[in-house]
Amino acid sequence: MILIKYGGHALPKDGSIDPSLAVIASEFKHGKEFVLVHGGGPQINHELTLHNIVPEMINGLRKTTPEVLSVVQKVLSGEVLRNIVNQFIALGVNAIGLSSGDGHLIRAQKQSGDLGLVGEITSVDTSLLKLFLKNGYLPVISPVGVDSMGQALNLNADLVAGEIGGDINAEKVLFMTDVPGIYKNWPDESSLISSITVSELRKIADSFVEGMAPKVKSLITAVNKGAKSAYVFDGRSAENLLRAIHGDIGTKVIP
Repeated sequence: MILIKYGGHALPKDGSIDPSLAVIASEFKHGKEFVLVHGGGPQINHELTLHNIVPEMINGLRKTTPEVLSVVQKVLSGEVLRNIVNQFIALGVNAIGLSSGDGHLIRAQKQSGDLGLVGEITSVDTSLLKLFLKNGYLPVISPVGVDSMGQALNLNADLVAGEIGGDINAEKVLFMTDVPGIYKNWPDESSLISSITVSELRKIADSFVEGMAPKVKSLITAVNKGAKSAYVFDGRSAENLLRAIHGDIGTKVIP
């Protein structure tokens, strides 16, 4: 089973079928099992701009006021989730859309500090996912969680992917992004790390900032919790995704 963290930047703006989703659909039809966790940063930022709200990020996490949360829910669990599921259906795949809080898949609590309605994952229950997988579905998950009182919370999609990928003992957890991988000395391209152990990555984890910080944390979480390997790679081409499914690409994290 392969879990893929699919970035919102990958969705074509013209409404056409994304070649990467077509790759996943083809592999699914040939017997591979997938779970897809999606983001939606560009779509959220666009919608916030329409509402005259300035996006604000802190250490790679979105500051989420009640007004921002309303936009996040609309975009992630509405627009982006439905877009991906509909594309899979058009490609002949039996996909099903879920929010992270559905069926207690992800239990969360509000983070302390200045982030607002941002959730911290407290537990994971993948029994519902396993039921869908057993019955031939491809689950697509949006990172909108809920606390014990029913309050919706914005979750970081990378962190959701790491937690779920580890819990279901994925063969691979693939983080699609817009850079080739993890660099030891960014932006020196010759310092790209092709393979690294969890313990080695943990030693340098504090050096990463902004969007890469939650990805590095999620890579560590995924492998620590039971995934056989985790990768971060340039997912802007379908060819790279196909290579990641069948081989090695970008930075590989192993136990």
